[in-house]
Amino acid sequence: MLIEELRSLGVRPGGVLLVHTALSKVGSSPGGLIEALLAAVGPAGTLVMPSMADDDDVPFDRTTMPCRAVGVVADTFWRMPGVLRSDNPHAFAAFGPQAVHITRPHPVDIPHGVDSPPGRVFHLNGSVLLLGVGHDCNTTVHVAEAIAGVRYRQPKYATVLENGRARRYEYGETDHCCEKFALLDDWLGRRQQRGTVGNAGARLFSARDAVETALQRLRENETVFLHAAGACAECDQARAGALA
Repeated sequence: MLIEELRSLGVRPGGVLLVHTALSKVGSSPGGLIEALLAAVGPAGTLVMPSMADDDDVPFDRTTMPCRAVGVVADTFWRMPGVLRSDNPHAFAAFGPQAVHITRPHPVDIPHGVDSPPGRVFHLNGSVLLLGVGHDCNTTVHVAEAIAGVRYRQPKYATVLENGRARRYEYGETDHCCEKFALLDDWLGRRQQRGTVGNAGARLFSARDAVETALQRLRENETVFLHAAGACAECDQARAGALA
């Protein structure tokens, strides 16, 4: 049933598919959903999921560090045989012909820029599936922010290994509450397919469409995705970062 629903939504064999999902909304087992996703993209396709570190105070180890914060499906996926995981606190995991390319090294201080797994999905003309979640979970919009060169930042840190020793690496990340990414629902219009997979609402769209649409709006108004000053602590912090 899940495979048929994914195909009815528009998932096609042979493509690159970046998935953000909340299993509780789908009503499946993690393995069952992953099996359906792999079947939908087929052996010539590549499945990609976020796989970020759960603990910024511990050096990232792609072979052991869980990623429960991005969901049980993602935390199950990277552990499966044949799945590759990038060696970065902002890791993504992938399985398929493009997995090596998508998970090759990427910068710590620009988690979702052009030279990142979501950026590579964008360049490969891949698709994004939001399953049981909204655009506030859509990391691909951050690719547009990076291309636009937005100035807002939030102070972040990660723990990395240098010469075998742990070091706290501080940087400014293009981030905020992301609630206003929901504007993409209207902006994408018919370029976004909507339906149901399992018990979950689903959105499927081209990564290029998402980036190009968001980029157009960002060039008109750099802060289009930030709440008005004083309305959101995270967005206020991001605004302050532009002045730092």
